[in-house]
Amino acid sequence: MSVAAKPLFAFDNTFVRELPGLYEPWQGAEHEAPALVVLNGALAKQLGVDVEELQSWEGVAALAGSAVPEGAEPVAQAYAGHQFGGYSPRLGDGRALLLGEVIDTRGVRQDVHLKGSGATPFSRGGDGKAAIGPMLREFAISEAMHNLGIPTARALAVVATGESVARETLLPGAVLTRIAESHLRVGTFEYTAALRDEALLRKLADYAIARHHPAAADAPNRYLALFEHVIAAQADLIARWMLVGFVHGVMNTDNMAISGQTIDYGPCAFMDRYDLETVFSSIDHGGRYAYGNQPSIAQWDLARLGEALLPLLADAQPAAVEAGMEALRGFVPRYQAAFGAGLRAKLGLGGVVVEAAGDPALDALADDLLSLLQLQQPDFTSVFRALSASLRSDESQGARALFPDDVAAFDAWAARWREALATHGVEPAAAAAAMDRVNPVYIPRNHLVEAALTAATVGDLQPFGELLEVLEQPFTERPGLEAWAQPGPAEDRPYRTFCGT
Repeated sequence: MSVAAKPLFAFDNTFVRELPGLYEPWQGAEHEAPALVVLNGALAKQLGVDVEELQSWEGVAALAGSAVPEGAEPVAQAYAGHQFGGYSPRLGDGRALLLGEVIDTRGVRQDVHLKGSGATPFSRGGDGKAAIGPMLREFAISEAMHNLGIPTARALAVVATGESVARETLLPGAVLTRIAESHLRVGTFEYTAALRDEALLRKLADYAIARHHPAAADAPNRYLALFEHVIAAQADLIARWMLVGFVHGVMNTDNMAISGQTIDYGPCAFMDRYDLETVFSSIDHGGRYAYGNQPSIAQWDLARLGEALLPLLADAQPAAVEAGMEALRGFVPRYQAAFGAGLRAKLGLGGVVVEAAGDPALDALADDLLSLLQLQQPDFTSVFRALSASLRSDESQGARALFPDDVAAFDAWAARWREALATHGVEPAAAAAAMDRVNPVYIPRNHLVEAALTAATVGDLQPFGELLEVLEQPFTERPGLEAWAQPGPAEDRPYRTFCGT
């Protein structure tokens, strides 16, 4: 008696069952010779998936979108979005498919999602394909974010399709398998609200509550509570971005997840030289999504979510608007509290108890450092590791060297910082150790990411493998990796990244 083979994924597809009208059933393009490029074995195990099965012909075909694994119900999700401030009523997955959902070994429901799997009904004339470089970029950056402790979608695999993708030149095609707690977006709510189907909007909101913010279910107004939970999650997320110098690059409403995870890594990068006006996206000519604008853009995007939820917030429109505005006003203090706490931790003052209204002296210390950073624009990541190193001895030349334009200003600030540590009873050695637990040595340095992607595009995956290995332990300084901790060479032109479409 033969034993039936175990399915590749143990799918349980609630989105498809519960939200008809918000997707189109679809299937990925067929590829004659898909080949596995990189596989996240640790993530596969967390999903309860057999790594060897993923590496089999059937597994690779499923990851490429060429075959539908048992239990999958592939769909292209529908959503709208404000892109660079302009509303597009029908975007949707133009080159992506949701295969289904699995419950991972921690009991968390996860989407298994393909990117670059071919054209869909939402492709808007695009080819629905992806090149290997952008897919590997998302793999590397999302794993870096995960290892930094920042909520994020993750990459399970990249599969080469064996075909060429026409962009500026012909490039090798690839499909990314992305794992996320869901792909519900602000744009999903915008799309549903535009249908003027309140019953469907209510079902979507109830689904989001059950899946992501179950505490909202017991609130007097569950939909207002949902809005408040999403605001809080996004305020905390953006603060985390800002604290490591991450620039998303395309903070359109269709790229803001209700879950509070970072999704849709396109023209993203980490800032080397500190500058609030840092822009990496090749199409962000006006700097709308610059590093320093990210908190205000997040609040703007959340306002669009509030507008979509208005029919559910109160029976009367004026009351709904006021309830939504009051919730939205909570974004700024929530963000400021999260960012302030994070910045204090980066300075070794994370254990200091601060009143809700803040500590004027510590607030001024942090604000003055940011002003000093903006004026002199040193490497953002290096500053905090140099500061912790300076606490281990009286030698502070490493930190001082990062502020050559006005060493006196740095010295005056550093004296205040040491005084603050002493005032709050924080020993220098303890502060240094605490700082090194939250300030990374290694981030995805742009020049090293580009070198790895360039090599991978011509078939050399060794630099990419080294990049992943370094980023796996971002807080642990290791001998022989000094080059990975250094910013790239100064360039005449700003560093630019592309969305890959």
